[in-house]
Amino acid sequence: MDPATSRPAVVIDNGTGYTKMGFAGNVEPCFITPTVVAVNDSFVNQSRSTGGSTKSNNWLAQYSAGVMADLDFCIGDDALARSKSNSVYNLSYPIKHGQVDNWDAMERFWQQCIFNYLRCDPEDHYFLLTESPLTAPESREYTGEIMFETFNVPGLYIAVQPVLALAAGYTTSKCEMTGVVVDVGDGATHVVPVAEGYVIGSSIKSIPVSGRDVTLFIQQLMRERGEHVPPEDSLEVARKVKEMYCYTCSDVVKEFNKHDKEPSKYIKQWRGTKPKTGAPYTCDVGYERFLGPEVFFNPEINGSDFTTPLPEVIDKCIQSAPIDTRRALYKNIVLSGGSTMFKDFNRRLQRDLKKIVDARLLSSEARLGGEVKVSILCYVIIFVL
Repeated sequence: MDPATSRPAVVIDNGTGYTKMGFAGNVEPCFITPTVVAVNDSFVNQSRSTGGSTKSNNWLAQYSAGVMADLDFCIGDDALARSKSNSVYNLSYPIKHGQVDNWDAMERFWQQCIFNYLRCDPEDHYFLLTESPLTAPESREYTGEIMFETFNVPGLYIAVQPVLALAAGYTTSKCEMTGVVVDVGDGATHVVPVAEGYVIGSSIKSIPVSGRDVTLFIQQLMRERGEHVPPEDSLEVARKVKEMYCYTCSDVVKEFNKHDKEPSKYIKQWRGTKPKTGAPYTCDVGYERFLGPEVFFNPEINGSDFTTPLPEVIDKCIQSAPIDTRRALYKNIVLSGGSTMFKDFNRRLQRDLKKIVDARLLSSEARLGGEVKVSILCYVIIFVL
């Protein structure tokens, strides 16, 4: 009997910020690790600076340095820790904005995922990998080439991430494979309409606002207010503030008034230690608690390059889909990705989208079948911001 059929398939969900990996049938991922690779470049630099007496010696030194550089690397939290403690390790982020940018680093990352984390033989398991909705066919072909030729996997399936998010809520009580998936990740945000399990490719919308933009915006707000956060630690502090304290408000003006009237109730204190000296420090967390997630609903506060709110993007996505699927798409909107986990994010999104739909119905003379139901479901969430 084929051992691959009797053993669970390996599932690796590669994201811009984090990678989730595990085995088919598990309720939760076995490992969640940052998508980053740290490579020791000292061997390569040493071979370049060493001039051998003969060409053969120089070639042998370069070859040995290349082999050592291929072996001395690490991924995830270990890579971040080594880069801070040792300057010879350079960080490489293989995925940018949802697309693989460095294939050598991506291959090394998969190698560590399979052998070091999951500790399995790739020849004995089928593999399920995920990709961004707007990935080019060439990227999919290169992924298959690495998996089959380098790791010799017996079978491979590459799925679109939003379709898997929609399928995660597919149960006998609610068997709907038609809906809109709002996938807000760390590096990219996609609005993907799915009809009967198939992606409507011509209606996919992508916006340049993601979880990392929220982190950078919070970092900017804290820096402009003059909070005493160490510069080398400011990005990490902004990320933790986003994960621990941020929420979505219903009205920005009212929220400003609440903070001004009762600052002791709404302003939080962040306590940390400086990485270099170890001295403790504190800083206030105020308006950025609700202004961070607000960039999805009022993007102009972060910059003038993109000003279309997320609810309007979702409405345009559904309106560009075939007319016979629109009512079902409005009825089943699924949130996916860590940046949809802000408190009351789904309520704010549903309220704003309902306003857009109602305004369109009121402006038309005929109701065309009555009220359109807008429903946002939150049963699919990746537990990483």
